[in-house]
Amino acid sequence: MATRYLTPPGVLRRLATEVPDAPALTEGDRTLSWAELYARARAMATALADEGVGPGDRVAFYDRSSIAYFEVLFGTALLGAVSVAVNWRLNVTEVAAILDDAGARVVFVGPDYLGAVPALTEALTTPTRFVALGGADGYQGWLLERTGGTGSGSDPGFDPDPDDVVIQLYTSGTTGLPKGVMLTGRNLSCVLTEAEEVFHVGPDTVSLVAMPLFHIGGTGWALAGMSRGGHSVIARDLDPATVLALVERHRVTETFVVPAVLMLLLGCPALPDTDVSSLRCVFYGASPISDDVLVRSIRALRCDFSQVYGLTETTGAITALLPEDHDPDGPRSRLLRSAGKPYAHVELRIVDPDTGADLPIGRVGEVWTRSDQNMAGYWHKPEETKAVLTKDGWFRTGDAGWMDAEGYLFLHDRIKDMIVTGAENVYPAEVENVLLAHPSVVDAAVIGVPDDRWGETVKAVVVTAAGETRPADELEVELIAFARQRLAHFKCPTSIDVVAELPRNPSGKILKRQLREPYWRARGRSIN
Repeated sequence: MATRYLTPPGVLRRLATEVPDAPALTEGDRTLSWAELYARARAMATALADEGVGPGDRVAFYDRSSIAYFEVLFGTALLGAVSVAVNWRLNVTEVAAILDDAGARVVFVGPDYLGAVPALTEALTTPTRFVALGGADGYQGWLLERTGGTGSGSDPGFDPDPDDVVIQLYTSGTTGLPKGVMLTGRNLSCVLTEAEEVFHVGPDTVSLVAMPLFHIGGTGWALAGMSRGGHSVIARDLDPATVLALVERHRVTETFVVPAVLMLLLGCPALPDTDVSSLRCVFYGASPISDDVLVRSIRALRCDFSQVYGLTETTGAITALLPEDHDPDGPRSRLLRSAGKPYAHVELRIVDPDTGADLPIGRVGEVWTRSDQNMAGYWHKPEETKAVLTKDGWFRTGDAGWMDAEGYLFLHDRIKDMIVTGAENVYPAEVENVLLAHPSVVDAAVIGVPDDRWGETVKAVVVTAAGETRPADELEVELIAFARQRLAHFKCPTSIDVVAELPRNPSGKILKRQLREPYWRARGRSIN
């Protein structure tokens, strides 16, 4: 459990006093100091209050990553309102569902998404004020109007109690409509308190915020990087060449990315000529990574790597595989497949998902966790909350995994992605890892498809390396034989498709439901 109680508004107030002129945020050519960020947040709080927003009200942000997001986040926090980051990759219907679910009083909308406002206005069931980001008639005009023409404001002085909701992030919605995850002062205090020990951030940290801010890996990482007064550099778009340029230009020391981004960086022509010597550690997680991608990334970026595992519902990372456990050529190289050990204040269990009974070391089951990082629940969804949070505080992650005798966690897949062929369980990540070791494969997804004899059989969908020109049927035969040399036959694909790219959600996770759906629909069966 955290030994100190830290909150976003408390951190902002302290740093604006202690290091007022130090850089806090950079986006493009614009940089805000801590004093300037605090001034902008005070103006935001004053303007929102004039708009009728009060403690507990939801305020939404609908745009790509930017400094304005943090002005909204900290401004709402100073006021006691709740910030809601909207996934800008969703369609208008999905965005409307989130705004309606949140009951957002004010929505800040980026220039690229203003065209959706008429449809959103028509779809919403509650009155909502839309404020356009950018331009004298938009955000700045609204601030001036609501602050009596001064563009400045006073600090309302709110500091959240441990159970007060501060941020509401929405799940990625891979199996249905997104749910609003309520993160409290207690939840965020864990992140802010543990940042120094877990992420090794300090006043000299230059953090690259590369993940979208509607994701816990974006907002959570950003708050961790800012917690000790470091400088955060915002990547508005996740273009690999841009990311590398930001690392070199700002001498970035730490960042958090998903494995899909590492794959993009490895394939970027600019990588060999980019000075990445400032990097101290790259944190990665949010989706499985192959041994090949990890090892090549370590060698290409020439810095420490640390894997973290967590969910939106756990306010981000709850385990870490530390840099000293990343030794590809050492006697403990098996740990590269591990998500590491839980933090000191985090409890983990491996449980039979059907009975709730604890499973022995080495057995695969559902990962359950209990700590002060567990969310307060899903907004307006008591039944869904009850389904994942037990009465004694355990959160059912839905992830399949096992623990070894040393306490290292090894993840397989989501429980619902497990394939049952005959009477045997197959975890796709194990098969994917084997396929990704083949030089012709750069990305892979393994799914279960209908089979008359076994109920389900294993199918792989792969993306091939540049320069691979062999016919798909010839490559299929080779890859199946390659897998059979390394896995039990029941785990091996019985068919393989080659595609240009795999569908992923904004977190970088492969949308396996989308891959499975055509096969099961053809049999008249619904899927999870």
